[in-house]
Amino acid sequence: MPDCLLLLGANLGRRRMNMNLALLRLNRLRGGKILARSLVYNTAPVGPSHRRYLNLAVRYHTALSPIGLMVELKRLEALAGRHPGRRWAARPLDIDILDYAGRRLKSRWLNLPHPDTARRAFALAPVCDIAPGWRPDGRTTAARLLRHLHPTPAEVRSLP
Repeated sequence: MPDCLLLLGANLGRRRMNMNLALLRLNRLRGGKILARSLVYNTAPVGPSHRRYLNLAVRYHTALSPIGLMVELKRLEALAGRHPGRRWAARPLDIDILDYAGRRLKSRWLNLPHPDTARRAFALAPVCDIAPGWRPDGRTTAARLLRHLHPTPAEVRSLP
């Protein structure tokens, strides 16, 4: 059964509570188990939103297919109050599949590995807590990519 990397984020409402509930619900999915989780990071938004995000990464074991997992993650987002809307809008919960057992997939609904991870400090910082050797671009480790980006403390900082 595959291991995945997931990134959770929230910048609307009760952010930490929504993420904690999502973690509990992930462990309750059929064949699902969180194997490791990162620190929580307070990160600058990407796009038009002015609200800062909380982000964390998890290494997750699942019995679901990539599309099956994505469907369940969308359901968890909806339970937290997320409604479909414009890209990069404020949201109470966002869960992205960054990697699914090293698979490559390009479809209308899901691209693996997540195509933007290698350029995003808000994703790489929490990933480096649990999988610094992961290669989101297939070549360079997450740790090296993060060092190359030189995120400032205003962009990404861990929380207690």
